Amino acid sequence: MNLLLLEDNVAIASSLGEYLEAMGCRVDYAYSAKASLELVKNNNYDVLILDISMPGMSGLEACVEMRTVLQVATPVLFLTARDTLEDKLVGFASGADDYLVKPFSPEELLCRLQALHLRGPRRDIGLQVVGPLTINYALQTVERDEKQISLADTQFKILALLAKNSPNIVSKEMVENTVWLDGPPDSDALRTHLYRLRNLIDKPFDKPVIKTIHGKGYRLETD
Repeated sequence: MNLLLLEDNVAIASSLGEYLEAMGCRVDYAYSAKASLELVKNNNYDVLILDISMPGMSGLEACVEMRTVLQVATPVLFLTARDTLEDKLVGFASGADDYLVKPFSPEELLCRLQALHLRGPRRDIGLQVVGPLTINYALQTVERDEKQISLADTQFKILALLAKNSPNIVSKEMVENTVWLDGPPDSDALRTHLYRLRNLIDKPFDKPVIKTIHGKGYRLETD
């Protein structure tokens, strides 16, 4: 794996880096958040390891800039002593893919990095092409056959969930639990939004891309 390690404590960075390099990884070191942004601009990494508590710009702020400004889709793992649920929620909301609380074992860190590497780049950053659809997550827009399609927020969330999991089937329960964290407002909410989404994404075109798999859920066709 090709890794970036953002850690302002030189001793900790050296210790982690030596272990990871001994395990076959290549490690670039950044001792400030701004330095990590420059490295990300000019290099390709498999996983980014970011400490949260940094002088000046924090690791959280760096992650937000990577996701929103630089459009970096590389998986991010936060290393931090902050261990409350609120801290973790803030970390994931800023764009993290995993969160490891100090102190931790190097072996666990390596396992988590390998899992993120296997998962690959995030599909909700920047552009994603699924079949005839081009989805822009930054602008929350979708295009089909060079036609720009405007979606309401809930419709975009449903489409984004299907796209991220394409070509796999997404269950009705997963859609409802992801789009409405407290559950849908009524029993027909998902059906209503899917109907409206299909009217925009499928009805004006020759071939539908949103498929209902009876008894299982929904998926986007990629052919």
